[in-house]
Amino acid sequence: MNSCEPAWTDKELTNPHRIEDKAQRVRAMFTAIAPRYDLNDRLHSLGLDQTWRRKAVTTAEVKPGDVVLDVACGTGDLTLAFSRSRAKRVIGADFTPSMLTQATRKPPGIGRIAPSYHAADATRLPMNDETVDVVSIAFGIRNVADPAKALREFYRVLRPGGRLVILEFNQPTNSIVRLGYNFYFRHVMPRTAAFIAGDRSGAYRYLPRSVSTFLDRPATLNLMCETGFTHTRSSPLTLGIAVIYHSVKPS
Repeated sequence: MNSCEPAWTDKELTNPHRIEDKAQRVRAMFTAIAPRYDLNDRLHSLGLDQTWRRKAVTTAEVKPGDVVLDVACGTGDLTLAFSRSRAKRVIGADFTPSMLTQATRKPPGIGRIAPSYHAADATRLPMNDETVDVVSIAFGIRNVADPAKALREFYRVLRPGGRLVILEFNQPTNSIVRLGYNFYFRHVMPRTAAFIAGDRSGAYRYLPRSVSTFLDRPATLNLMCETGFTHTRSSPLTLGIAVIYHSVKPS
């Protein structure tokens, strides 16, 4: 892929999850939008992205002494939310250096533990087996080249009884809500977000296509179960615009 070319064109966006070099395109995309990523997140979710992340932390049921690994941490918003929990250690991992640069610039806050950040691919985590109590990934599982392989990695690094929390966008089931959501998500947001970010990578055209062509809720839950996780469930957020998946590694 030529660095001067956009990461996503109409051809690749037919189904971005079937593109052979998806990982390279995703990295190029996030490199391009990293400086304005947080601004676009806040504006285009009306601040709900932070509310959803706080809900993810609550769902994880962090206990004193827990080690938390936030995969595909991006600019570190969920990682920092976990640093305000009862965790003993919080680790953020992402495979785009530009996003990690943004994350490391954010202070944890007075009296909070400082997260550590590491460059890492979700499908090849630099962690020993059974060393983590919570694995989280927010708006990132659909960006992974091989979600099944990533889930196996999450399972590997979790201790028995450890929890997996996935926060992801979702297609609302209510037809009226879905109509308004799709108009905004497919036609308004890609234009305004690209303008704010000065983006030519196609990142904000990729976003709605990556959601609409990704695994639906039943398929995601099934994949988690096939990996070996138990007590798997999902909870819709904000009229079904987003969803939290939660599961446990058997003891």
